[in-house]
Amino acid sequence: MDTYADLVFLGGRVVTVDARFTVASALAVTGGTISAVGRREDVAPLVGPGTRVIDLRGATLLPGVNDSHLHGCAFGMAGPPLSLDLGHPAVSSLADVAAAVRQAVARTPDGQWITGHGWDTGYLAECVTDPSRQPSRHDLDTVSRDHPVVLYSFSGHATWVNSKALELIGIDRSTVAPPGGALVTDDAGEPTGLLHEGAQALVQNALPPLSRQERTDAIRSTLATLARLGVTSYTEPGLGPGGDGIMRGALGAQTLDVYHQLLADGELTARVGVLLLPTGMTSTAEEFARTLTALGGTAADPRRLAIHGVKIFADGIVPNKTAWMHEPYVGGGSGSLCVGGGTHAERITEIDAMIRHAHVAGHQLGVHVTGDRAIDTVADAFAAAMAEHPRPDARHYLIHGDFLTPHSMKVLAAHGFGVNMNPTIKWTVADLEEDFVGSGRAAYAWPYRDALDAGVRVASGSDAPVTHPDWRQGIATMMLRESKATGRVSGPEQRIGLAEAVRTYTIDAAWQDFADDWKGSLEPGKVADLCVLDGDLLTTDPHDIPDLPVVLTVMDGQVVHDALRD
Repeated sequence: MDTYADLVFLGGRVVTVDARFTVASALAVTGGTISAVGRREDVAPLVGPGTRVIDLRGATLLPGVNDSHLHGCAFGMAGPPLSLDLGHPAVSSLADVAAAVRQAVARTPDGQWITGHGWDTGYLAECVTDPSRQPSRHDLDTVSRDHPVVLYSFSGHATWVNSKALELIGIDRSTVAPPGGALVTDDAGEPTGLLHEGAQALVQNALPPLSRQERTDAIRSTLATLARLGVTSYTEPGLGPGGDGIMRGALGAQTLDVYHQLLADGELTARVGVLLLPTGMTSTAEEFARTLTALGGTAADPRRLAIHGVKIFADGIVPNKTAWMHEPYVGGGSGSLCVGGGTHAERITEIDAMIRHAHVAGHQLGVHVTGDRAIDTVADAFAAAMAEHPRPDARHYLIHGDFLTPHSMKVLAAHGFGVNMNPTIKWTVADLEEDFVGSGRAAYAWPYRDALDAGVRVASGSDAPVTHPDWRQGIATMMLRESKATGRVSGPEQRIGLAEAVRTYTIDAAWQDFADDWKGSLEPGKVADLCVLDGDLLTTDPHDIPDLPVVLTVMDGQVVHDALRD
């Protein structure tokens, strides 16, 4: 035998995710490539003196997981030591948040900024008891008089600051929010310390940007976490000048430079696809086109670090009532597009122009859009750009697509466009959203079943740090539609099966990356990106899937996580 395998797996459930979702029992890896898939006798001739043979003992071998929407740098900096952990269950009330800030104040020199991440009004007792009760600067002022405090919500679409921060930033009752943003004020017209959407840039521009070392450490932390979870690919959705004002520049152009350096140093233990972010959460078509022209960049190894296209923000999110909806929210208001323009018609013209600019320039488009009216607008803009300037296989997609309509599904399917959904966000906010859109619309949110039945290509992502990048919970949620807070079923008619759910995290996520011909399934000739679960995924109760341990992760034939030898 001229070439023996480096790795051979025997005695397991090899879930290939090929076109027929074939399940084999053995697989071999040679030189970073899958060299054989089938039965024991198919791989036995490849076993040599240097081959590592792994007896799976009934465990499950899957393609490496592809989290198709994950902010790698932001996720790494969203927890200790760079930021206070304010997510559930670390905190359960506004009082808990204040206590965490008090502890940080005690160890931080006066005048230095204190940051935290992850608060969610759906899990803060005072806000749950009284939905009109929102976080305020007053909740923080008594424990942080001499320290500016900035606390990011779990969604990334709201920021909560104290009075010291407002003073340093220069925000007062006369401050005007940027278009598409909001400064929440009290009955007296004074800012409460809560900023939504594009208004958050007022805070970000006042903060010291992350250092290069902080960015590097954050991404390294993320890569280590992902390796332990079996994630071998992810999309970093938005790095560029538009990210300089988001999370201390975590989405800025300097972060892309750090990725290039990690690639050069051989430290990328996951494949990274990038969407460039020309402008931030609010923009005009003129600004977008001007910045887009100046963007550029390639990677030395596009299978490790690839730039696929650009990202645009079209609207906000439901909990802020900034997603643009056809029907009003509970309590009134319908949101709007978050681009320049004084009327809905003017804003539609702006988003159409932005999409056309990027499409004509040859970029793949990933558009953040959540409300049903905004989704229809963006889907139609995709189709119009394609009709005016035909491009084969553009693979534009909606990011989030919470309230996809039958119309938008039909448009996406007809033109070969996709949607990137977020099952772990569905799990997190299913109960919360009822307060904003009612039980019927909340149950419908993230309509996996309808989208797949309509022929839309669907990928799944965590949107970390919005949620933890645990694809196992994502699969369970797609199959069960149960909520995190109460376990109630939310939209059972939108459940999908295990095979369909796995595809959204593997081959269909690879499609989004223009890479389904070389990754995303376990077939000879494809790259050896692998994930081993200790258990039989195919027969496990969906409720127990999140508890199946990831015991081995392989990227490009190299073991990057190994609990089998621990």
